[in-house]
Amino acid sequence: MPVEIRRDLLKGWNILVVEDEPDSLEVAERILRFYGATVYTAANGRDGLETARKIHPKFIISDLSMPVMDGWEMLYELKQDRSTTDIPVIALTAHAMKGDRERAIIAGFHNYLTKPLTPATFMRDLLVLLDNIPDIALALKAS
Repeated sequence: MPVEIRRDLLKGWNILVVEDEPDSLEVAERILRFYGATVYTAANGRDGLETARKIHPKFIISDLSMPVMDGWEMLYELKQDRSTTDIPVIALTAHAMKGDRERAIIAGFHNYLTKPLTPATFMRDLLVLLDNIPDIALALKAS
């Protein structure tokens, strides 16, 4: 059952968005902030990994193709670190080809969003994905 999208739905949540494409980063950041989240950003996986270790966000949205360290390698490093292994990570990519979602899930991503991100659908699409992560689904329903 979908969660009501209230302005304070994500209040008190730290969320990390790792994305090297400025337009996608801005859409995600603005919408998440609109719903009350404290949003941290990084332009590559190495900076994302460092930020995740510092703030331990509720979840991460990460592009897969980035310079310095891509989303695949960042996810691998997060899963190897006991302090970050439990952070849900949602893959974000423009390369939505058959089999990509399954490949991302097998690698350890909790789910998959495709670009371009649009203000009209981003939050609804994200909530559908978050509803499949038990701890987050419970927190959304409790808020």
